[in-house]
Amino acid sequence: MPTPPRRLPLPLLIASALLTLQAQAADPAVPEGGLQTVVVSATNGSYRKDESDKGTATAVAPTQASLDATQPQSIITREFIELSVAPTAEYTRVVNIAPSLSGDSANGPGLSETKSTMRGFSDDQYNVTYDGIPFADTNNPAHHSTSYFPGAVIGGAIVERGPGNASNVGYATFGGSINLYSKAPAREAQGSVFGSLGKWHTSLAGIALETGRMSSLDNATLQLNLQRLSSDGYLTGNRIKSENYFLKFQRRLLASTKLTIVATDNEIKYVQPDNSKGPTLAQVAQFGKNYSLNEDPNSFNYSGYNYTHKNTDFSYLRLETAWGDGLQSENTVYTYAYNNQTISSTDPTGASAPGTKAGPAGNKNIPGIDKQNKYRVYGDLFKLTQTLRWGLLRGGVWLEHSNTDRHQYDIDLSLGNIRDPRETKPTPLQFPSVLFDQQSSIRNVQPFLEAEWAVTPDLRLSPGFKAVRITRNVDAAVNQSTRQPQHTSVDYHTGLPFLTANQQLGDSLAVYAQYAKGFQIPDLKSFYIADPTHNSPEPQLSTNYQLGIVGKREHLTWDLDVYQIDFKNKYVSNGLGGTAAAYVNIGGATYKGLEGQLTWVLGHGLALYVNGSRNVAEANDTGKQISGAPDMTAALGALYHAGPWSASLIGKRTGKVRQVDYDASKPAAYDSYQTPAYTSTDLSLAYNVERPGLGIGVKSLKLQLNVFNLQNHQAIVNISTGKTVAFDQYTFQAPRSYQVSLKAGF
Repeated sequence: MPTPPRRLPLPLLIASALLTLQAQAADPAVPEGGLQTVVVSATNGSYRKDESDKGTATAVAPTQASLDATQPQSIITREFIELSVAPTAEYTRVVNIAPSLSGDSANGPGLSETKSTMRGFSDDQYNVTYDGIPFADTNNPAHHSTSYFPGAVIGGAIVERGPGNASNVGYATFGGSINLYSKAPAREAQGSVFGSLGKWHTSLAGIALETGRMSSLDNATLQLNLQRLSSDGYLTGNRIKSENYFLKFQRRLLASTKLTIVATDNEIKYVQPDNSKGPTLAQVAQFGKNYSLNEDPNSFNYSGYNYTHKNTDFSYLRLETAWGDGLQSENTVYTYAYNNQTISSTDPTGASAPGTKAGPAGNKNIPGIDKQNKYRVYGDLFKLTQTLRWGLLRGGVWLEHSNTDRHQYDIDLSLGNIRDPRETKPTPLQFPSVLFDQQSSIRNVQPFLEAEWAVTPDLRLSPGFKAVRITRNVDAAVNQSTRQPQHTSVDYHTGLPFLTANQQLGDSLAVYAQYAKGFQIPDLKSFYIADPTHNSPEPQLSTNYQLGIVGKREHLTWDLDVYQIDFKNKYVSNGLGGTAAAYVNIGGATYKGLEGQLTWVLGHGLALYVNGSRNVAEANDTGKQISGAPDMTAALGALYHAGPWSASLIGKRTGKVRQVDYDASKPAAYDSYQTPAYTSTDLSLAYNVERPGLGIGVKSLKLQLNVFNLQNHQAIVNISTGKTVAFDQYTFQAPRSYQVSLKAGF
């Protein structure tokens, strides 16, 4: 598998130089007025531990809501991530603890991409953001969980189960948002070296450095994280290697402006089939539940025919300025990119016989694909906030433009002439060797305006409105599905109103309510027809109604909410062919349910935690639960911290899931394609020594054991239907695994 030489990204060369030159300038005696650290909240997620509430329910809760919440939320802190989440984890593993969230990696914790559901909404029906910036694929707003931010650079997370306010941005406010945040900078210089070893030859090694406040640069701070991961994974042949480089720089510009720069670069090499939906039952019987790839070059499943190389980057520059008289601005310029180069066989199930278009009639060669999904996104998010006597007024605009280059070519894997995917395209581009060769773009403009009106000292109303205007453009020499040229653009536009309320009922109790519209950008697949201008211009829309209550005391934090979401304008094909083909809006679905979470501190370092949800997601035309939507989630566990010891034991249960949508003409499918509820329990045990006396500058030493799926369950978690029942593919829970970690702080 040819790969280009690896180079250290320029931002990290700069970071290394700054660390070298400025580390000695860190000033522990910081004067007042320096950069302030903040604790995670619903409005600012940068996180650093606050010792003032140590030992309280607020400090130890795995998930909780804020008393200022205006919609259901789960705040997750860095302390929980470090203790209870796999060191190899990506964001889906971090947020999976929250009510109404579900999703598991079939290859082991953090060792393959994971698609989570939220209240039954699929991965492309909610937003994922980092420091307030949404990121997603450009063909549909789905996410690649391992591609940008490993767990080590996530300082905290807030799961918001709702569209938020008008200033919440993204292409799928439809189902809510998973908001990830970087760590707030340390006041003093510090660093750590960390490593983990685990099952399936899993290893992780990294270093994290912080300058603290550098007096020679007006108390600027610099953070750097470098790490490498490798593993054979649970699934046969599914090896993974990844590298991540992360930088964050902050400093004051004059007295009233703060500059933040974040840059990260990620590279992943997978050995895996492009169709990674699991083995058939016949393959399970012959090879086991973890069957995926083998070492037989005459097989579709040969590891030498199935591999992926991904490069991604994400960076932003943010200026926050206080102009005086209550006027503040925030402007964020950002860019991110995704480059997926894949070589894969076409059918790992055995449903297709060998034989390629390139070979002579009757040949037994293994057919494959050369696949590319490559895009670059540029954006600007501007907010202007005016504090007034009655509250505040905020307006702004989100601008974004993306360019995407996607292709898929037929290749003959047996001939050994696999092109480097980074080489030039085949000439001419013609049927049948080119499945598609497509360029596309998105232009997005979303202005918004909202207010926060303090009706009384304890009641806050927040009305708002956002206008959405999106243009999709396709410029394809060979378009997907039709295999004909296409040069078309379509505009989508809608208006989204918002209204939230928060009523404080004393110092420890609050209630909230939300009415909000959400939307989802139409999928690029709606262009895979002869004339996309025949499509409906209306995006998929949702109307959200939510009520909740939050309580907080020293030893108890809890919240409950109820919700109903009316989803309409479901975007589907009209089933016609030729020039009459179009995507049109039909009915929709109703999502409703009850959610809650609670942490109770018992004393002596022990706390109990519980959460749960009852989730209904019914298609309006059939009244049946829609496919992929668990009917409930629950978590139960205990946390302990006393002296140098920390521990957690938490089980997460995901309810039964209908795997295919109900079809009255196929009652057998309705009964058969349903997976039962399953549970996964994780154990963590850590011992931390301050000033271990090693004499080499080590200030702390932490030894930790994590065991995942403690009870070794291997339930079926997903069924993907094949050409016939015999070729259905099954995904199972990864079995019990462990990781032993060591972290030295200096």
